[in-house]
Amino acid sequence: MSGQLSAFGYAITEEPEGADLWLINTCTVKNPSQSAMTTLISKCKSANKPLVVAGCVPQGSRDLKELEGISIIGVQQIDRVVEVVEETLKGHEVRLLSRKTLPSLDLPKVRKNKFIEILPINVGCLGACTYCKTKHARGHLGSYTIESLVDRVKIVVSEGVREIWLSSEDTGAYGRDIGTNLPNLLNAIVAELPADRSTMLRIGMTNPPFILEHLKEIASVLCHPCVYSFLHVPVQSGSDAVLTAMNREYTVSEFRRVVDTLCELVPGMQIATDIICGFPGESDEDFSQTVNLVKEYQLPQVHISQFYPRPGTPAARMKKVPSVEVKKRSRELTSVFESFSPYRGMEGKVERIWITEIATDGVHLVGHTKGYIQVLVIAPDSMLGTSADVKITSVGRWSVFGEVIEGSVVAKETHKQNHAELQEEYRPSQVEEATCCATDSCGACACSDAAKQCSSGPQRCEDPANAPQTSSGDAVQSKLVRRNVEGTAKSSESDPAEVVVAKVQHLNVATRRFPNVDTILWGGLAVSFATTVALIVVLAYKMSSTLSY
Repeated sequence: MSGQLSAFGYAITEEPEGADLWLINTCTVKNPSQSAMTTLISKCKSANKPLVVAGCVPQGSRDLKELEGISIIGVQQIDRVVEVVEETLKGHEVRLLSRKTLPSLDLPKVRKNKFIEILPINVGCLGACTYCKTKHARGHLGSYTIESLVDRVKIVVSEGVREIWLSSEDTGAYGRDIGTNLPNLLNAIVAELPADRSTMLRIGMTNPPFILEHLKEIASVLCHPCVYSFLHVPVQSGSDAVLTAMNREYTVSEFRRVVDTLCELVPGMQIATDIICGFPGESDEDFSQTVNLVKEYQLPQVHISQFYPRPGTPAARMKKVPSVEVKKRSRELTSVFESFSPYRGMEGKVERIWITEIATDGVHLVGHTKGYIQVLVIAPDSMLGTSADVKITSVGRWSVFGEVIEGSVVAKETHKQNHAELQEEYRPSQVEEATCCATDSCGACACSDAAKQCSSGPQRCEDPANAPQTSSGDAVQSKLVRRNVEGTAKSSESDPAEVVVAKVQHLNVATRRFPNVDTILWGGLAVSFATTVALIVVLAYKMSSTLSY
């Protein structure tokens, strides 16, 4: 949406007061994310600004009282965002929610991070999880063709992108609606990646049911030099009884088979998972089985969240676990998870890393190993968009630290910038989504509600007490639209905040530029004035001539 508005002459700004219009992009996964939307709507109304609300909330809950009298745009109508903004600025209320064909992959885009392309391979899913509200908004599975995705990959590689993230509510389900499958897509994409490993591929979240039949093929792709050996596989619970109540369509043993097979076949394989604490009907024994599963595998990333009943879902009608108990279980599981030292033993090792962003401390650069372990290094900003060998000097809970080995840097001549330019580009979202907040099968935030707020990387988190919003706040992005007469706005190509959603809430503003309007108006007035004066002089002369006769 930012890309289209920018291409039409609007610009992104951080000045809410000067905006002509606010554009809020919403998430419906959890109650707090919708509450954040409601808060922003109230602020917008108080500021007396025109407003457009986009995303999953209006698509899935179009009759919400908070959305009355407000322009809304659905998840499959984003190619018409300029039209909606224009009409709203004229004082009209616009509602575009009908489903249609998939949005084009080549719409103008403002990347959160210029080195990272987030590429959706499909929309919707084949699941029917009882707690999921996202299905109401995103609908049934709709896959892009392999040809269109490969074409997009070729374009972004030529633009200097260094990481391609495949995005989906369930990557494993790709192609089942169009007669193909995920391995076919992955092999086609990998064939287009540069042989020098200058561009890496990260495969998105996949649920166990649709990856089981392709485990060996996917393991083979994960072993490819240009593919991160990392996969996000949500388990949600260690109890088969709870998984059945969730309608997740797999068992704990099937999740184990996925993890065991990938770890056996892929050297250095790293797996992330999600857990929901306090799902309706979860007994002490059910929770104990979840804790034991987490202890057994000691995965480096476990995204823990408390259960939130979403209106209109079957789980919202189930008997709830007391909230005190839910919070207690979340704290206990978080404590167990944080007791692990997943990167112990890496000290002294040499790892290849791909460097794509500046850490939030402003001191380190952020890179990732082949297994997508976050590595923080002190290095010049010219190394952004390059890869290098580093020696691991120390390890932390969420990331490791390293020193770049001299002479190991592999770079291309694109994207050479100084720190000031990069900081300016990253400004809308310095916390970018390198994300500790990957999404689960229904788009849920990856971070533990009880313990984490995304920071400088996929695993680096902070205490939420110091965070401006819980993970839900991350899901709501607000953009503001303001007209301006200073010239066409620069479009930031960096994609960290959704221009991006940073994992803190950012108010961005789109500004319409009319660079020549004032000049034209003043010029017109000057010509009119001169013409009038000339006419008066001529008339006065003729009248004086007549009188003299």
